[in-house]
Amino acid sequence: MIASAAITHLVVACLVAKSMAFYTETYPTHKFPSRLLKKRTRRASLLSDTVDDSGGPSSPGDLASARRKFLARATALASGAATSGAVIPSSVSGAAPPASLSSSVIAAPSLAVELLPMGIGAWAWGDSLFWGYNPKNDADLKEVFDYAVSKDLAFFDTAELYGLGRSETLLGNFRREGGAAGNRVRVATKFAALPFRTKPEDVVKACRASANRLNPGVKAGGEGFRPIDLYQIHFPNAWANEEYWDGLAQCYELGLVKSVGVSNYGADALRAVHAKLAERGIPLATNQIQLSLLYRYPLENGLLDACKELDVKVLSYSPLALGFLTGKYDKDVRPSGPRAKIAKTLFDGDAGDSFTELLDAMKTVSGNHGNAPLSQVALNWTRSKGTVPIPGARNIKQAKQNIGALDWNLTKDEVRALDVASSKVPAYVSADKSPFPKEDINTKLKMFDS
Repeated sequence: MIASAAITHLVVACLVAKSMAFYTETYPTHKFPSRLLKKRTRRASLLSDTVDDSGGPSSPGDLASARRKFLARATALASGAATSGAVIPSSVSGAAPPASLSSSVIAAPSLAVELLPMGIGAWAWGDSLFWGYNPKNDADLKEVFDYAVSKDLAFFDTAELYGLGRSETLLGNFRREGGAAGNRVRVATKFAALPFRTKPEDVVKACRASANRLNPGVKAGGEGFRPIDLYQIHFPNAWANEEYWDGLAQCYELGLVKSVGVSNYGADALRAVHAKLAERGIPLATNQIQLSLLYRYPLENGLLDACKELDVKVLSYSPLALGFLTGKYDKDVRPSGPRAKIAKTLFDGDAGDSFTELLDAMKTVSGNHGNAPLSQVALNWTRSKGTVPIPGARNIKQAKQNIGALDWNLTKDEVRALDVASSKVPAYVSADKSPFPKEDINTKLKMFDS
């Protein structure tokens, strides 16, 4: 379970997604816990007590308390599904299959926001469960922020679930403290498609809360308010996906966001949401997916081709494969915690020899470019595929090293050599084991493929 969470970069979301898969298998007639529906207005949102406009938890004690509360409620949600059932709300169960499944492509307008060649992932900025975040290290994060601004490469990717609002709050505070320079900062954040969120207004409400955290002291729409540069659906749900697309469109039309995107969407779902937004004159800007030398599925199953066909830019998360492509780890030096299991698979399993050969190929490329860090080799490979990598950075050393990849490019021969070496390594995690729902149980639209 923890390993799957590492793959998809959201431990808590994985817990909820697993429960959704349980619903689908247990209630084939599309039933949903009646107690959850009756108490919906009282619960309002699983995030309401932990991710609000105040900026989220700030001390280690607050973070631990918020996390326990969040996990306890998510567990209660899953257990409730196992004991009672009722029909899914009509707004969901009555949804017709999306017309956008046709092969025709509706042209969408050009993007309102220009993406930078690389972003900085801010999952670790507030996440104590997986990354061991401590507010005492906020000064290190501020240094990363200021360095990115100084290089005109300040594009940060966050989410309402990262640190239960803390990541967004940090970015909002840093941007405000930056004064005029903060205006050059671009921020992408995400809506958590949790099972009980089934209406367009759920997306709008969450968007307003994120916008408030990113604009401390400024009300949404008020003087000095900065719309969110890119607002994304974090992962698919087992239902209500078209309602989310409507919510995205409303956020755009209300001026809360400059552009919209999705994350962890497969090719069929991508075409559907692209067509639905285009009907309202709204471009689908991005699809954020996992891609690295150790996770090549989007290259092999047509997802990357579909993004290119629709002119949807790809943000590649985990481009360093949770640190396994940095050269920091080998058979003798391994990470602890949740990543230890992945290390065992890579170094002790069938992939052992082929992974070592991949690292050797990366070292050869590194030598061709003044012994560049292996992380830069990995990042430039994702760039060679036409994507925007968003590696994480928790300190200035990591930030400088990652951004330094933009100073050079791989040759065609080097790309080819890395392709060959990486194709021999089994994926460090399996797409089949992803906790995300593979299909919308009402429309039968395939939502996730890699």
